[in-house]
Amino acid sequence: MVFFVSAVLVTLPLGYAYNSITIVLFVLYSVLSAKRDGIYYNRALLLPMLMYLFMALSLLWSVDCNSTFRALSKEASLLFIPLAFCFNNRFIRMGRKDILKNFSIAMVLAALFFVGRAVVRYTQTGNPEVFFYHELSTFSVNAIYLSALFSVPLFYFLTVKNKTWWAYACFIFLFVVITLLSSKTVIFIDVLLTATYMLFYSRMPKKARVTVFVAFMASAVALGYYGKIKERLVEEFTTQATLADGVNNLTVKDAWTKEKFSHNDYFNGVAFRVYQGRVFTELAAEDPAMMLTGYGLNASSHKVNEKGTSLNVHPGSGDGINYGYSLQNFHNQYIETFADLGIFGFLLLLVLLGINLKKALQGKDFVHIAFAILMIALLLTESFLWRQRGVVFFTVLYCLFNGLAPKGFGKRYEKNPDNGSGRLPGVTPM
Repeated sequence: MVFFVSAVLVTLPLGYAYNSITIVLFVLYSVLSAKRDGIYYNRALLLPMLMYLFMALSLLWSVDCNSTFRALSKEASLLFIPLAFCFNNRFIRMGRKDILKNFSIAMVLAALFFVGRAVVRYTQTGNPEVFFYHELSTFSVNAIYLSALFSVPLFYFLTVKNKTWWAYACFIFLFVVITLLSSKTVIFIDVLLTATYMLFYSRMPKKARVTVFVAFMASAVALGYYGKIKERLVEEFTTQATLADGVNNLTVKDAWTKEKFSHNDYFNGVAFRVYQGRVFTELAAEDPAMMLTGYGLNASSHKVNEKGTSLNVHPGSGDGINYGYSLQNFHNQYIETFADLGIFGFLLLLVLLGINLKKALQGKDFVHIAFAILMIALLLTESFLWRQRGVVFFTVLYCLFNGLAPKGFGKRYEKNPDNGSGRLPGVTPM
């Protein structure tokens, strides 16, 4: 079980086919090796499955049934991964630390691969851009998603007990790579959480904690002032529109209030997300029924495209590389869920994230706390769960942190099958 769960996580930076194969093998092995005394479920495991069933139900009212049906296969991890955890929960619980360790070491190796690839490309082209953002990660993997994959191992190495030089080296290396990937949301959350751990969770003496904290923050600020990273930060928070090479760089105010756009208008990351928020509010005003049911899983893209066309934003080149603005999703999981699944899907997502955060704080596991806060923040800027890499990453770690059976579960059944209660011990009744 440790091997199969680790394999699902380790293959996330690879092509979707490899990850899909490991998921199928994990689920099959869980079902075939399940024993009666090892089946366990709780409300935390039921929630992602309920989310998937609601997605499937949206076929009944979807405005684009083909898109909804295709998306269901991509979101199937929400159903099958929790089920696999239910069947062999005890053995997964026993190997949780090994799973996190395997995943963390694999992500260090993956980071080495991406950096090594960038070095080779730099020797060939002399272009320093290969060390940053999507050029470092490749567009198929996406810098933001890769930053999220590296962040959980970052906190694993930060919190591991009895650190060796190897753990410190892995933490520093992953932090540098995450910085080079230039996802502002992930960098901000990682710096904030690292500083919090150093000040309040570290077991070092107080003076040592303060010293390490100051050194870390100074290093983080220094990295932020590095040329390419600084350029991306400045671009996002430009407050005035400027003209450069005939391209109009829009402000946040323009994105929200401008009646008509031109094909020369450029949205930076913040402005584009404000524009998408505007699109959602206008769609909701034009179609109040959408607020109740949504358009159906993955079906809001058609409406977003129509709205983009009416506002005259850049439509893209049609070459499969430049998709333009009107064909982009909401880049906000909360809005995306509301638009696709309505108020009930939105509330279900909030409950899912709320339980994850609550259990993290109750368990005082800092890696779990970091994962919970990272997800809440990242969903503000990305439709993370509407992508296979994102939904698999979230579902596996969510189940690993929240859905595991208590210690001793399964062993009690061998001594006393029902403890006089007529049901398996530790199993939550429906």
